Amino acid sequence: MEPKEVLRKFVEAFNNADVDGLADLYSDYAVNHQVAEKPVKGREAIRRMFANGFAQAKMTCIVENMFEDGE
Repeated sequence: MEPKEVLRKFVEAFNNADVDGLADLYSDYAVNHQVAEKPVKGREAIRRMFANGFAQAKMTCIVENMFEDGE
């Protein structure tokens, strides 16, 4: 999958509050580090992070610019 395709899938899943779709974009050993939070390690922990976030607020991801360069 090309990087832009991954981003498009992420935005679509995020805007649909699709926790499983978001988590599936991460490896089992991924680390998600939101600026104001401690790093979240592992796909299942990342899935819980998104589920908790969507339970607290309606969130929307708006892409203003998307760049892809090289591999």
